[in-house]
Amino acid sequence: MERQTEICIVGGGPAGTLLACLLARRGAEVVLIEKQAIPGPSFRGEILNGDGERVLKKHGLLSKIAPEAVLPLIRLEYWENKRVVKTILPDTEEGNVGIHIPQADLLHALLAEAGQYPNFTYMPGTTVRGLLQDRNGRYTGATVRTAQGQDVQIRSSVVVGADGRYSSVRRYAGIPSITEGHGYDLLWARIPAPEGWEPIMCSTIQDGQQLHLFTQARGYVQVGWNIKEDSYKELRKRPFEELTETLIAAFPRLAPSVRQHITSWQDFVLLDIFSSRSERWARPGLVLIGDAAHTMTPTGAFGLNEALCDADVLHEELLTCMESHQSVEEPLERLEQRRRGDVERRQREQLDMETTYARNFNI
Repeated sequence: MERQTEICIVGGGPAGTLLACLLARRGAEVVLIEKQAIPGPSFRGEILNGDGERVLKKHGLLSKIAPEAVLPLIRLEYWENKRVVKTILPDTEEGNVGIHIPQADLLHALLAEAGQYPNFTYMPGTTVRGLLQDRNGRYTGATVRTAQGQDVQIRSSVVVGADGRYSSVRRYAGIPSITEGHGYDLLWARIPAPEGWEPIMCSTIQDGQQLHLFTQARGYVQVGWNIKEDSYKELRKRPFEELTETLIAAFPRLAPSVRQHITSWQDFVLLDIFSSRSERWARPGLVLIGDAAHTMTPTGAFGLNEALCDADVLHEELLTCMESHQSVEEPLERLEQRRRGDVERRQREQLDMETTYARNFNI
């Protein structure tokens, strides 16, 4: 089977879905491919900073999200010996230090908006099997397998790889990337928030371990443990209660919820931590955005926001080109020219934050 479209976007995360929505609004024919059958996997970047908030507000999309799913966080606290030793507050009285939005809610809102336009097609449960090229090596689409098991060739003017840190588009295009470990991995768990818990982020060092709390919309707290890189296999040989008791020792108020809802290793999700930079973001007919182009660590919650900025800039470049009936090659190159410097500065900022983390407690 074969179908034609102007833009084929691979990856239905925040970057790919936002790009599809913005392009569809302006009349572009867009096909959005996503391998997951249901939007919004757990334990992904879900904190909007000022950059991500600006992008969504600019396009009138933040207001499309269910109000109960939008939780402004009121402060960031650093704890030592069960007490707050440093507090970071918003810049203004009505500001915040980040906004938590569950990824599923963000994606559903973007998909609902895009779904109003007949020129938008969403293909969940679909995997990429390869890329199409013409005789000159220009990328002209993708071969996919649908949720129904059909093999389809999607031919397009542009292929966008928005398919994350292990990007299939990047791999099929043979684009090298430089990957750097950061010396740690993360274990995540989610528990119901205690009654009266404020919308805050907390961070501490307990028994030599970095622990982080992120209040989530709809009454949850996400907990993150920094563990030594590649140590999870050995860690699982020990009682999981060692981790939970460390958490309780740092934040005693969480004890009832921790003991009730973290009852085995199955309640943890492992995230291997690394950053990466693709050698190139664009090739003729193809471009990478978000984690596919520049994987970031969770530090500072920059990844989601930089990906949204990528989508915003790329949609501007593509529309300008399409409306004037120009070649799309220069707009694809301009995305990298406009965005690479900002992204690499953020990656350096993350490294600096990780290196100087302990200084937050030397007060």
